Amino acid sequence: MQDPTARRQAITAGAPPRERLSAWFGCPQPGCAAERYPLGEVVYRCRRCGGLLEVQHDLAPLRETPAAVWQQLFEKRYGSTVWPYGSGVWGKREWVNPAVDDANVVSCFEGGTNLFWAERFGRELGVSDLWIKQCGNTHTGSFKDLGMTVLVSQVKQMLADGQPIRAIACASTGDTSAALAAYGAAAGIPTVVFLPHHKVSLAQLIQPVANGARVLALDTDFDGCMRIVQEVTADGTIYLANSLNSLRIEGQKTISVEICQQFDWEVPDWIVIPGGNLGNVSALGRGFDLLLELGLVDRRPRICVAQAARANPLYEAYRTGYREFRPQEAQATAASAIRIGNPVSYDRAVRTLQAYDGVVEQASEQELADAAAWADRAGTFNDPHTGVALAALVKLVRAGTVRPHERVVVISTAHGLKFAEWKVAYHERALAEFEPQHANPPLALPNDVTAVRRALDDLL
Repeated sequence: MQDPTARRQAITAGAPPRERLSAWFGCPQPGCAAERYPLGEVVYRCRRCGGLLEVQHDLAPLRETPAAVWQQLFEKRYGSTVWPYGSGVWGKREWVNPAVDDANVVSCFEGGTNLFWAERFGRELGVSDLWIKQCGNTHTGSFKDLGMTVLVSQVKQMLADGQPIRAIACASTGDTSAALAAYGAAAGIPTVVFLPHHKVSLAQLIQPVANGARVLALDTDFDGCMRIVQEVTADGTIYLANSLNSLRIEGQKTISVEICQQFDWEVPDWIVIPGGNLGNVSALGRGFDLLLELGLVDRRPRICVAQAARANPLYEAYRTGYREFRPQEAQATAASAIRIGNPVSYDRAVRTLQAYDGVVEQASEQELADAAAWADRAGTFNDPHTGVALAALVKLVRAGTVRPHERVVVISTAHGLKFAEWKVAYHERALAEFEPQHANPPLALPNDVTAVRRALDDLL
């Protein structure tokens, strides 16, 4: 068996030593360039202008490592058992949060999710190079794990350094609460989640309950939960875990790195992603920006943000050229995780879309449900939010915006099993608003071989 020290040396050789690396919270506004706060400080907004902070890195020591060496390092670390580098996030720790000690990293082997070649669905749609990034194939079943591992690890480091933090809290439409509860439980840190009552799926509700979180179901929507959680975390003794905390963005940006790594460091032409609170959109941009800055890739993809038509403030702003943004009261949608009318990362998302020649599209309830079911028939198992992204892609292809030869990656943000009741209702034609185009209900038959054979003849 190889010596553990030698294995660790092999997996870090060529990277700058961690003691040379530094990162901090900084304000992206030009007039606030001098505003810097340590990652160990409880702060989410610039104290000068009030804008959301972002994690900023000293790029000088990162540039000293050649792009080819970074690529080799990330390949060596992928799936490794050398702690914590096997994680899809912590395998890029120098680019994410180099200050957390190994002993305080809280990881559930997140990331490393597969790219599904949707060859049959793409052929039927008219796109020859279509892939679905299965971010739901991770510990709690959604991409939220990628950001939560970074945030909870930072809190564990802060507690080790003597910070008086009582708990970590978030408002959620389901997936964020599941990730926070699981990582908090793994770390032994109390967690509190605020959920809109009767507006999350049963599977999403039971995840934080099972992991021991204090679950507060409020008689409001996500935006109402978000207002309350910001108030109760204002004194700094309860740490805020929503994506306005840019530590979450740092973990999520590794999706961009991982996609390029899986394509042998080639950049796809399009990324299509469902958008609610919009932190994931800016995370995509941050990941590709860093890849470009350090020379691992040589171009940007285009980005499409897909919104449910019943919760579409970004889409409405896009139609005005982003000249006007109007928060809205989001309406009931099957895509409950993106039922958000006042996204906290709106400004971040707009900056990303403008830099990436981005577009915004929307999907009705029938469009998202039928798109999810259509792709399911080609071997996937899509949640409704991925259905929104798939429906947006259908529109882009039919409009000629996405061309047949272009490589497209759709981000599947969560596992379809979290929404089994919705999928059952679709196939049983129990969704009252529309007639499903791809329903495939079970056929009830008597215990009789003749009846079975007759049915098979009809079906086949």
